[in-house]
Amino acid sequence: MKRSTCFYLMLPLLLPFHSLAQTSAEVKNCIPCEQLMNLRLPDVTILEAKGMQHDSIEGQVIKVPFCRLLGRISKEINFELLLPDTWNARFVMSGGGGFVGNIQNGMRDKVNTGYVTAGTDAGHRGSSVDASWGLDNMERQLDFGRLAVHLTAVVSKSIINTFYCKQPAYSYFMGCSRGGGQAMVEAQYYPDDFQGIVCGAPAFDWPGIGAKFIQDSQKNYPDPANLKKPVITKDNLRLLEAEVIKQCDTLDGIKDGIVSDPRACKFDFSRLPVCADNMATAGCFTPTQLEAIKTVYAPLTNKQGAVIYPGYPFGAENATGGWDVWIAGNNPAFPVQSLHYLFSINMFKYLVFNDPAWDYSKYDFADFAKETKYAAAYLNATQTDYTGFKKLNGKMIMFHGWDDPALSAYSTISYYEDVEKKDKDVQSYIRLFLLPGVLHCNGGPGPDEVEWLTQIRDWVENGKAPERVVMSKKTAGKVVMTRPVFPYPKAAAYKGKGDPNIETSFAEK
Repeated sequence: MKRSTCFYLMLPLLLPFHSLAQTSAEVKNCIPCEQLMNLRLPDVTILEAKGMQHDSIEGQVIKVPFCRLLGRISKEINFELLLPDTWNARFVMSGGGGFVGNIQNGMRDKVNTGYVTAGTDAGHRGSSVDASWGLDNMERQLDFGRLAVHLTAVVSKSIINTFYCKQPAYSYFMGCSRGGGQAMVEAQYYPDDFQGIVCGAPAFDWPGIGAKFIQDSQKNYPDPANLKKPVITKDNLRLLEAEVIKQCDTLDGIKDGIVSDPRACKFDFSRLPVCADNMATAGCFTPTQLEAIKTVYAPLTNKQGAVIYPGYPFGAENATGGWDVWIAGNNPAFPVQSLHYLFSINMFKYLVFNDPAWDYSKYDFADFAKETKYAAAYLNATQTDYTGFKKLNGKMIMFHGWDDPALSAYSTISYYEDVEKKDKDVQSYIRLFLLPGVLHCNGGPGPDEVEWLTQIRDWVENGKAPERVVMSKKTAGKVVMTRPVFPYPKAAAYKGKGDPNIETSFAEK
């Protein structure tokens, strides 16, 4: 079924207005779950509506009675909606990762505490690193880049209203990586979908990200006919991180294996051992390896010297799930090319050039802006004007791990500063937190856990802006480190005494 004009005309009727929101007291469902199969919405098909006492969905355990609804919007936007029998009058939607390709609802366990949760496949089926679905298919491209999350939110709210005979009092969105980019699309283009948004390590400039990935891959995989042996080795990463820690770890006054602020790390590459006669061995770097590594840290610029995408910060180069998977492609448990390679090749073949034969090794970025203009128009969330979101009293928390090897924290910082240039009052509705020692969304040597939903809910519902957020790191389920983070540009500083693994030993600077 083609998406109809009627569907778009009906959107305002399906979307609950904030002024009509009910109180947040607990609410019981007012119709049986199975009756949702009879629900008729324009361009929406209900595929399944089943009442369940409990269940485990993709490892997420739901312990309370709930209704699981699966549906499809238009031809291919599949979504899941989980509705607890006893509802706290709040709706939270999850973002997806990579190219998505399957229904991703990372908040399913929140049903246990009364939330309605939802997720979508972003309008296509496939692997999260495969974009071949987008080849010459404008509808799928637009669904992925602009529409799937918005339409799922709109339809979900209408179903919620039918099931509980009440509309959500508060609606939230949580996403990291691609989900972080989806979060920014929502705040920029559909500011009345969610009152509270958590945006982690956002992929918001797709052509820029892809171009940097290509630059790194050209150095790490210089021969497209030989992709099984990357230039950067696991031994390189071990030696590199050791030298980074040696030069920059204690700049914050603590010896803990964490570079708290990579901007202060003035790394001297000349201290890295160079292999004699260019013969690669475990204890040194060849010139080719050094060139590949230096390229990762360096920004990609155009002919005029303008930055297309920044380089990556120093820190956690040898952490599992870091450079080994994302940049170097030398993790034996992940026996394919680096994610930089996989994502960039798919992005440029199927979303930029629509040419499966495109060769990354020959790309020179000369006409980058012109060649990526169309893809940027539907993929990017680079607007810096949040007037609509601010007027609706929306709130957004952004966070980014300093050691992220996927999306550079420098890109998010630069973007946030551009937003602040447009509106000096940005801290009243958007705040950015930088997480020392944290990889992409989570992981790494630094503390990476906090209940962001609690933080954004407190800001939206109680007017309590996040001033000091305490992050935790767990090993085998036990908390082994806590540290505070503050809204950018503020940061935490060690007081000079006390246990560095306890957050009270740090103060704002």
